[in-house]
Amino acid sequence: MTNHYKTATFAGGRFWYLVRPFLELEGTKEVISGYAYPASDADGGEHNDRHNGNYRAAVQIKYDPRITSYNNLLHVFWHQIDPTDGGGQFNDRGQRYAPAVFYHNEEQKLQAGKTKRDLENSGRFQTSIAVEILQLEHFSYASEFHQYFYKKHPFRYKLLVERSKREAALKEIWKDTEKDRELRKRLTTTQYNVTQLNKTEMPYENEYWDNEREGLYVDIVSGEPLFSTKDQYDAGCGWPSFTSPVNKNSIKEEMDVSHDMVRTEVRSREADSHLGHLFQDGPVKEGGLRYCINSAALRFIPVEKLEKEGYGEYKKFF
Repeated sequence: MTNHYKTATFAGGRFWYLVRPFLELEGTKEVISGYAYPASDADGGEHNDRHNGNYRAAVQIKYDPRITSYNNLLHVFWHQIDPTDGGGQFNDRGQRYAPAVFYHNEEQKLQAGKTKRDLENSGRFQTSIAVEILQLEHFSYASEFHQYFYKKHPFRYKLLVERSKREAALKEIWKDTEKDRELRKRLTTTQYNVTQLNKTEMPYENEYWDNEREGLYVDIVSGEPLFSTKDQYDAGCGWPSFTSPVNKNSIKEEMDVSHDMVRTEVRSREADSHLGHLFQDGPVKEGGLRYCINSAALRFIPVEKLEKEGYGEYKKFF
């Protein structure tokens, strides 16, 4: 069978942080952490010695062009870095952490150049794009310890991400300004701070912690159905608590190591709103889970209004 996979190589800070975004892209076979060496220096000089230290931490991706494209990979790459920072990325400083696209052929060079020019002309950034586009001379694998680090060492990985402030910075750099403006106008300050900035509202001083009406809770941002009062109970914590979501696919769970604690964060899948946290101290007879959710992340729709609001299919829960 002919090998139809193609290869792409990108540098953008510590390679650990680039693996997951590319691996989650449909059509990607593998993402290897390693070291990329350019074929020539910026002035087009002689080929570099592989042992002279002129390398960058990078990832090399094997992907199926029948499922995804090099342009899709470029899109993921740009959104994982600060394109204006040529001296490293976030807390990782120095040339070895400087961002670059390493092209394997002329087609990749042209596509990378076009996306860079498009970004420069977009008006998003006040300073020039500092990412270099370099021909790849050689790529060497990092040790096995570094491969798929986020999977093998999830706690340590999340700590590193948290301390690097990378996620918060990327969210600010790449936020949709029009959408953000609309959300700030539509949501209250508390609703915005909770869903967009991962804040927590005060216990016992929120709208639904003691709600006794029957109905459905949906994402305040997207309207995606999340929880039902059939699964709500008083956990004595001062926030709405649920034993399960109405649909497991409507939420996603992430490790949260903020505030010197290890918790499971709960986010909505469609809007990526921060909702709250998941704990293992719920009612045993209901599975032992407690979804502790911020009222500010929710909009409540009483049973009698489900049909009118377009959620008629959920009347069966009541």
